[in-house]
Amino acid sequence: MERSYFGLEGKNIIVLGGGLGMGEATSNMLADLGANVAVLDIIPERAERVSADLVKKQVRSIPVVADVLDDEQLVAAIDKTDREFGPLDGMVTIVGQAFMGPAVDAPMEVWDTDHRRNLRYIFLASRELAKRLIARDAPGSIACVASVDGIISSTHHTAYGAAKAGLVHMAKSLSGEWAGHRIRFNVVAPGSIATPRIPTQDPEKERAGMGLVPMKWRGSVQDIAKALVFFTSDLATYITGQTLAVDGGYSVTGPIDYARFGSMKFAQLDAVKK
Repeated sequence: MERSYFGLEGKNIIVLGGGLGMGEATSNMLADLGANVAVLDIIPERAERVSADLVKKQVRSIPVVADVLDDEQLVAAIDKTDREFGPLDGMVTIVGQAFMGPAVDAPMEVWDTDHRRNLRYIFLASRELAKRLIARDAPGSIACVASVDGIISSTHHTAYGAAKAGLVHMAKSLSGEWAGHRIRFNVVAPGSIATPRIPTQDPEKERAGMGLVPMKWRGSVQDIAKALVFFTSDLATYITGQTLAVDGGYSVTGPIDYARFGSMKFAQLDAVKK
């Protein structure tokens, strides 16, 4: 397919969580299609490494360091990137993580933390970008990573699933509100994906774990990047408010019971910041 079909050459995109896994794959794919990419990550070395790789592709790129769970840092990062690197044409959000464990054992801090890192910051970032796009009467695209846990039930994963379901609904609401300004908002819902945090296991364990996935294997970070880039690009100019499950067919087979993976305890809250 001609690169020009994507309409990304010269576009300025910020990727929140662009320094690793799905975010790194998405940043590279955007750059391969001619987009300039601001790589935001909480860890400076990750943002700098990916940004340096993108510059080699003959596009502009900068590392941006911020904690998306800190409102002031997030707003300042978007504002500075828009003024000094942009103006921004779009945004991709990757950052998200979950606690696992029985709902009856979950402290309310678990609920609040899962919503902050899977829903709240995305609203704030999207609001800030939309303000700037509307002010200059420019079109834009926002593409976010949710989860199949936001589409089907997610036992032992309740707070995370509720937050991701909230993101799916927020996409519908904001896309309707901003469509008149030519701002699109879409969501990708991954299923079981091999990432640096959850790498591929030995073949026997992989087969056992993928027993409920119709396609019988785990997806890759590139699979998610393809969907995110599609939504960001001109191939999706008449698509907004939608959620695309990239899950090997898992979401059509029924809800997952995470308890089947064995005994789980809630992780320490201070050990999971992404």
